[in-house]
Amino acid sequence: MAVQEFRGFAGALLRAEVRGSVDDPAVLLVHGEGKTCASWGCVADALVQAGRLVFSLDLRGHGASDWPADGRYDFVSHVEDIKCVLSQMAVRPVIIAETLGGLISAVALTEGGAHLASGLVIVDDLPELAEGAAEHARIDPRIEAAPHSARAAKVILAAEEAIQLPVLVVHGSKKAETDNASLLGALANAEVKSIGPEEGASGFDHSDMFNATLLDFLERRIPRFLPDYRSGSDPRTLRDALGCFATGVTVVTAMDADGNPVGLTANSFTSVSLDPPLLLVCIAKTSSSLKVMEKADNFAVNVLQIGQQPVSNKFAKSGEDRFSNTPWQVGQNGAPILTGALVNFECRRHAEHDGGDHIILVGHVERARYEPRRDPLLYFKGKYRRLHFA
Repeated sequence: MAVQEFRGFAGALLRAEVRGSVDDPAVLLVHGEGKTCASWGCVADALVQAGRLVFSLDLRGHGASDWPADGRYDFVSHVEDIKCVLSQMAVRPVIIAETLGGLISAVALTEGGAHLASGLVIVDDLPELAEGAAEHARIDPRIEAAPHSARAAKVILAAEEAIQLPVLVVHGSKKAETDNASLLGALANAEVKSIGPEEGASGFDHSDMFNATLLDFLERRIPRFLPDYRSGSDPRTLRDALGCFATGVTVVTAMDADGNPVGLTANSFTSVSLDPPLLLVCIAKTSSSLKVMEKADNFAVNVLQIGQQPVSNKFAKSGEDRFSNTPWQVGQNGAPILTGALVNFECRRHAEHDGGDHIILVGHVERARYEPRRDPLLYFKGKYRRLHFA
């Protein structure tokens, strides 16, 4: 077993026990209030045996993690700690978290951290996790008195986007299920499992049931095997594999023969040469804009910045007036250029090549203007992303 250190919010030093193979999918275990990573016990053992790389984290002021110098132990600092830990991990883990840890993790994923994890499991009222109390852990009265599930539900419901990750909520009792009703409403697409005993049952073992429930969820929703595309097999697998290459997002624009602006969203774009200055963009043969792009002597490639996600969506849809309510102007070479883009490349048509179900349009760059103070809009695995600075 190894120990890994993380820098949490405001520099707080957090530590996690690490077990398993670095080649296996990662799991981040987050304990509840007043406990330590030791509370996971047999759960961590079962995960390692099932082929998962396990990080058992001690929250600030618990176990091996330091008490923060600023004395902060509030809900916000815990949420920021989780985001800090996730951002320092080499892979996107499934978070498995108990009680307060689960609510903190859910809020962290809602508040800009969803791209840092691959799934979430929230566990509540499981007797087998009652051990591992931290002798030197202190509970801020503001946290202890707060209705955690209601607070987390409020934050999640107010978020612009719902958590799209696979989510499992496990209850160890009917009381826990009732207490967390508001949270379940906010996680409408989550799988919910109650593993409490039937009334009058005796000798009930939550741990075996929980481990079985947990491993079943992980193998179904975040499986260990690697998707494998072979020639002639499912094209969706190939598309997902290609989506693992992170790209920027562009809007390619030109004028039609009547002087009307035409454009489409494209992320298959790259530089080709500096001498001569060439770039290329791939356009689907099914695109309604293809005929205009093939005939235009000049075109522009507008690289979008993080605030232009609505522009990307508009130019990706058919049947819309894409230039309405989209600021643009005529560029030096007569092609439309989008105002406020990260970069505007104004190009002269250089060559066109067949590319299967796309055409490859090569442009000779005649002018390029860019805004160095903006960040790019990114696209990865079918979703928009933002830059993360390590």
